[in-house]
Amino acid sequence: MNKKQTIFSSSLALAGISLIGIVVLLLMGYQEGASLLVLSFFAFLLIGMQGYDRFKGFSFTVWVIAAVGVSMTFPSYITEVAGYKTDSFIVPLIQLIMFGMGTTMGIKDFQGVLKMPRGVIVGLVSQFTIMPILAISLAILMDFPPEIAAGIVLIGSSPSGVSSNIITFLAKGNLALSITLTAFTTILAPFLTPLLMKLLAGQFIPIDSYQMMVSIIKMIFVPIIAGMVFNKIFKDRAVWLNIAMPYIAMAANVVIIAVIVAAGRDSLLEIGLLLLLAAIIHNASGYVLGYWGCRLFKMNKVDSRTIAIEVGMQNGGMAAGIASELGKAATLGLFPAIFGTWMDISGSFLANWWRTAPTGENDSAGLTDDPQPLKEIEK
Repeated sequence: MNKKQTIFSSSLALAGISLIGIVVLLLMGYQEGASLLVLSFFAFLLIGMQGYDRFKGFSFTVWVIAAVGVSMTFPSYITEVAGYKTDSFIVPLIQLIMFGMGTTMGIKDFQGVLKMPRGVIVGLVSQFTIMPILAISLAILMDFPPEIAAGIVLIGSSPSGVSSNIITFLAKGNLALSITLTAFTTILAPFLTPLLMKLLAGQFIPIDSYQMMVSIIKMIFVPIIAGMVFNKIFKDRAVWLNIAMPYIAMAANVVIIAVIVAAGRDSLLEIGLLLLLAAIIHNASGYVLGYWGCRLFKMNKVDSRTIAIEVGMQNGGMAAGIASELGKAATLGLFPAIFGTWMDISGSFLANWWRTAPTGENDSAGLTDDPQPLKEIEK
């Protein structure tokens, strides 16, 4: 065993010891001491995972779980830092992520509709019908408080997020189709998301669709356009940005989830399990209906898997940003945070399953093991 492998193995062993310590302290009633060990557990676990290829794909998922764990344990340290309310950082972080996404985009991303029109059309229709209908159904059936219910509709009415591109790559899906769908759903979001919210969530809380459209344009559309212009001008002189942005975007997503969970901790303690159950049902139903809807249209399995991922994984960051803009991050933004956390976990497992599950079809054109295309999308 070489020196690096020893470090990784030792880190996993220390993570195991930390976990045992957490359990023992909780059983003895020392909750504060157990809380401090939570940080050590996640730190050692993340270091140790880097030494094993099969676990590396779950690193982002662990970061997200760690963010939720720390936010639930130390909410006061997350909601305010150096005298600043951290929920004011949500929108700038979303804009940063969208700018980064724009720097990797060009006209070629919108030409995909000409190369695979059926996949794009089926994907777009599925995205803005399946998830909103599932959302309003869950909100009514589970009888959540009005602002929580509206948050369920909000995540259901959002476009697919860039996380879906990462999961598609890991699952050996059709990456080109995934990127094209993400680009189109994001561009359509300023118009379709407010409309769907007005039609579906208007029964729970007042919805100003015009103000919501302006907010989405400010958060999503403007930064993406700015990023595309930046890419056009500095394409060959900012290679470092393409390398750095995936990590910056991942960190920003983790911070957003941490802030919203910390702000909504009290609500989570009351109805957290029900919200998690709703997120699991919403996410899983999106995967299943997205996949079999495509199969009904005689699409191949690779493209069907790709669209299933696009449908099941939403832009939780955008939904959280809208909630923050409306001053309701702790209520309207709570379900998007829970959904975003769960979809990263489920997406990681789904990608690892589909990556090794044969399709029995000659559709290798949509597959790639080359990591280079991954640099063209944001995490």
